[in-house]
Amino acid sequence: MADATPSERNRYVDFLRALSILAVVIGHWLIAAPFLSEGGLQGINMLAKSPWTQWLTWVFQVMPVFFAVGGFSNTVSWRAARAKGQTFGQTYGAWLTSRVRRLAIPVTVLVGTWATIGMALASYGVDPALVKIGSQAALIPVWFLAVYLLMTLIGPAMVVAWERWGWGSFVAMVAAATIVDLAVWSGAGLAGWLNFLFVWSAIHQLGVAWANGKLTGVYARRLAMIAAVVVVGLVTVGPYPIAMVGVPGAAASNNSPPTIALVAFGAMQIGALLALETRAKRMLARPVAWTATILVNGMIMSLYLWHLTVMVLMIGASLLVGGFGLGIEPATRTWWATRPIWIAVLLTLTVPFAMAMARIEQVKPLSPSSRPSPWVAVAAGVALSIGLALLAGAGIQGPVLGINPVATGLPLLAGLAMKRAGRPGHALERTEGLVGAE
Repeated sequence: MADATPSERNRYVDFLRALSILAVVIGHWLIAAPFLSEGGLQGINMLAKSPWTQWLTWVFQVMPVFFAVGGFSNTVSWRAARAKGQTFGQTYGAWLTSRVRRLAIPVTVLVGTWATIGMALASYGVDPALVKIGSQAALIPVWFLAVYLLMTLIGPAMVVAWERWGWGSFVAMVAAATIVDLAVWSGAGLAGWLNFLFVWSAIHQLGVAWANGKLTGVYARRLAMIAAVVVVGLVTVGPYPIAMVGVPGAAASNNSPPTIALVAFGAMQIGALLALETRAKRMLARPVAWTATILVNGMIMSLYLWHLTVMVLMIGASLLVGGFGLGIEPATRTWWATRPIWIAVLLTLTVPFAMAMARIEQVKPLSPSSRPSPWVAVAAGVALSIGLALLAGAGIQGPVLGINPVATGLPLLAGLAMKRAGRPGHALERTEGLVGAE
């Protein structure tokens, strides 16, 4: 696969995707601090336990990179789709169906697995509170997919917005996000949820700018420097917290709902990374570096979706043998000294699991003669987004056979609809990553 890569492909897109997913995985494993004491198992969050670790989120919070890569991918793939000369309905239907299927089918397996686990545990009389905590911890990553799906639905509109207004489309989203933040700080807390649209759309537009050649070299460095000044000012002089993810018990969050501080942070992060693009491409021209990138991208969805499930199952297995490895008090010197072992064990368990599950990332391509309905794709995307948001917020536990029928049913129905949308299919194609370009 590495040898067959087209010369025109931007390898840095794939590299950033691989690098970012590894940062997410390690960050989640590092923040989680399960501790078995005399009072039972405690799920301690290191960001709350040791406030100094909140600065580490400036390294491990890489969702802005995912959304920027998504903006790049949406731009490239949408323009390629338009070039086929079909009507808007045919173009949008095929484009959206293709992209929603890449997310829906692998996610359906995860949701179905946890629904089965939830029903099995309920039948054995396991405490519903434990099922909720465990499944919520495992399914937290799907919040990103819930938001990213919405960005995918409006992706073509955002590409057109750039073509008409250029940087104005980015500024407009930043201005809207700022107005929402002002409303929140004035007491209208519910308004903050609008920033799931405005903040992530702004970051998406940085990816569109990248695809249009407007974020290279000196322009990327300028963006990084300006954004760095803004974000440092917002978290030191301004009212925004230092952590770029949510912290349990904190009065405010930059992530849920997202704030203008996250836009500035994302712009700083993206600008700095794109300033290194030329050097990185020279590195990625070497076979070893590019093959490693291909390897991670080949199982990237599985790594992202399943890494916390593996952690939860490992903790459960440890409890069955007396809590081996869970008795070290978090934030102590011993705890920090054993973190490399903790991460190494989880990585050893997760990589083979992800390699096995990666086959699910192989999705049948749409038939060239197929004309998928854009309305079905939109309905599936919305249903999947709502279901994943519910699962990320409250886990799998519910009143019907031990599970929540709405939270589990919507993703499963969406996955079924997208699976059927692929008929008739031909040879399997491997997805090009969580937010891969076509």
